[in-house]
Amino acid sequence: MVRIIGGLVGLAFAVMALVGFISTTVGAIQEPEKPTAEHEFHKGPEELKLASNGPFGHFDNQQLQRGFQVYKEVCSACHSLKLVSFRDLQQIGYSEAEVKAIASQWAIETPAPNPETGEMATRKNLPSDRFPAPFANDIAARAANNNAVPPDLSLMTKARHDGPAYVHSLLTGYQNQPAELLRKFPDAKTPKGLHYNPYFANLNLAMAPPLTSDGQVQYTDGTKPTVNQMATDVAAFLTWTAEPKLQTRHAAGWASVLFLVIFCFLTWGAYKSVWRDTKH
Repeated sequence: MVRIIGGLVGLAFAVMALVGFISTTVGAIQEPEKPTAEHEFHKGPEELKLASNGPFGHFDNQQLQRGFQVYKEVCSACHSLKLVSFRDLQQIGYSEAEVKAIASQWAIETPAPNPETGEMATRKNLPSDRFPAPFANDIAARAANNNAVPPDLSLMTKARHDGPAYVHSLLTGYQNQPAELLRKFPDAKTPKGLHYNPYFANLNLAMAPPLTSDGQVQYTDGTKPTVNQMATDVAAFLTWTAEPKLQTRHAAGWASVLFLVIFCFLTWGAYKSVWRDTKH
């Protein structure tokens, strides 16, 4: 009796699931989802070639230093790097003295209690400090950025699909709304205070174009600072902030592959040696 009841209950659930599936399918056929501007005009990131790409990828310190310069002079006004310390810059070729100078001359100082009064104050940054946030809190960030909180960039290239290419495409992708978009979706006009960018998920973002013209940053190594070059360099720098041990990981991976290849040959040789006198 219990088995019969259990079977009937299971059958009832199966019938209900089947009915739900059929009704959903019929509804989708009869009333298909209306296309949206985001679905039709959103673009995936354009391909970006960096030295760090691929299994043999490595960092180009000269490019990383240029990217850091772009971050320092352009991006740091709004975006933080809360997971990166000043002393980490030694990994991309800066000397200890240069790191000390960069830290002490950084525009925003580190909050710290006054040793005499105990009240909160600020002090010059030390190499061991992490990059200070440009805003005291989210309220201040929203007030300065059209009610949007600029995201931290430490892990940005890991947080987005094809992150380096996404960063580059976003920085170079600002444009006027296409006439076709406004014709097909007249209600999708970019709101006042936002900026159209087809590489952003909903096509409109609060961040104004940060790289507006060639020569906005003056490189010290002679590289021509075009908008495309600056976007590429800062994307490379953010690739390093997100995965500073990339080169070590690649080296460890290839060492493991080499070990496994050698181990396979040694195993095969041992097998042939042990069983060479055995008749099959």
